[in-house]
Amino acid sequence: MTLTQLAIFGAIGLGYAAIVPGRMRGWLLMAVSVFAVYWLQPAVPIRRVDFILPTLTLGLAIVVWSLTRQAKFTKTDGAALVVTAVIVVAIALTRYLIPALRPTPSRPPAIVYVLAGLGVLALVWGAIDWIARRTRGTPHRIRLVIVAQVVIVAIFIILKTDALAKLAAEWARGVTNQSTSLAKASDWQWLGFSYIAFRLIHILRDVQAGRLPKDISLREHLTYVVFFPALTAGPIDRIERHIRDDRALVTMKGLDAPRITEGLTRIGVGILKKFVLADWLALIALDSHNADQATSTGALWILLYAYALRLWLDFSGYSDIAIGLGVLFGIQLPENFDRPYLKNNLTAFWQSWHMSLSNWARYYVFNPVSRVLLRREPKPNPNAVVLTAHLSTMILIGLWHGVTVNFFVWGLWHGVGLFVHKLWSDRTRIYYMTLNERPTVKWAWTAAGWLVTFHFVVLGWVWFSLGDFATAVEVLGRLVGM
Repeated sequence: MTLTQLAIFGAIGLGYAAIVPGRMRGWLLMAVSVFAVYWLQPAVPIRRVDFILPTLTLGLAIVVWSLTRQAKFTKTDGAALVVTAVIVVAIALTRYLIPALRPTPSRPPAIVYVLAGLGVLALVWGAIDWIARRTRGTPHRIRLVIVAQVVIVAIFIILKTDALAKLAAEWARGVTNQSTSLAKASDWQWLGFSYIAFRLIHILRDVQAGRLPKDISLREHLTYVVFFPALTAGPIDRIERHIRDDRALVTMKGLDAPRITEGLTRIGVGILKKFVLADWLALIALDSHNADQATSTGALWILLYAYALRLWLDFSGYSDIAIGLGVLFGIQLPENFDRPYLKNNLTAFWQSWHMSLSNWARYYVFNPVSRVLLRREPKPNPNAVVLTAHLSTMILIGLWHGVTVNFFVWGLWHGVGLFVHKLWSDRTRIYYMTLNERPTVKWAWTAAGWLVTFHFVVLGWVWFSLGDFATAVEVLGRLVGM
């Protein structure tokens, strides 16, 4: 999201609660979010793909709603379908405007192709919706839900695996009569798909477990999946919490000074973090080029510290902006960071770093893996269960950033670290409780814990910041004087 786009969204947020009638606020929020799926989409070198990908995002979200809806299809749901289709067609019609007036990075396809594509999507959705209605309450519905999760994960793996993404790019270039020799994995820049996938899997898993609210309308579902402040980089909200705020928009006070002040302040803090401090630190942060230029161990440590600080400022800054925009529009997104670098153990760090992702992984990876292992006969060793759950969770989080050796090792690094901390805390808990009567020793213990935790996390960023395994190993060696 650029500063210009942020300013426009902020202006809409300032005015819509005061101008738009309460019953229409949710509809405007959905319309703006659907429009933003196209407007925020980066340019893609494959022809028309930067229009097709946002359309597939909307189609996938609507299909998942059909698979998970537990109430009857209403006029409101039909209206949401019509409004979405009208917005897509209106965006397609901007192909006849000058480039400066188009909301898409490239010229949209001809309207006849857009209408044909929407027709195909409508037929696919109709078939899936018919099957979903016929199988509601049966094991076949659960199988469909599982298939949907597999499809989402498969798309995710293709996008995150360079070799597979390049093959897909070669195929797409061949279809559009472009040179396949220019195909690259980076040709696929699907706006926010990593976060959209997690939201959709959350919905599918919750309906599978019987936890999903039964009266979610298509408008509420679609707004949650593509809510524009959280579209590109989170936070990852839960649908039941989002819906509570969405339904309260009807009674939200228009020009509410505390809400506007909170939203604008949060946005201002986020801009300072992300567009000023983080962008400045990017000049001296650790990367392959700067690592080659470092002539001493001390200089390399400065680069690494700068990278760690820049990463936090950039990510937490965007979270502040997203939360601030959400506040302006009446949606309270979850907090994502809570002074993570000040924590004195690794578990506390992960409870305060990218908290919405950590919570998602705990609900849908750590807890299920632990439950499955604990139900096995004979009973496995509890420490083996904890180690397996930690490794599964952290390696998944690592591969979520990209299917590479370095991200795998980064996940392994933190999985082992969390397990070691678990063993350590189990064995020192009683001793730590006695330190309340010895404040000086407790302070020293806490300070030592912070020092070890901070540097464990910072050293882990070496795997994260350098794309090549050999380079990361070399830099780690140089950091310890080798």
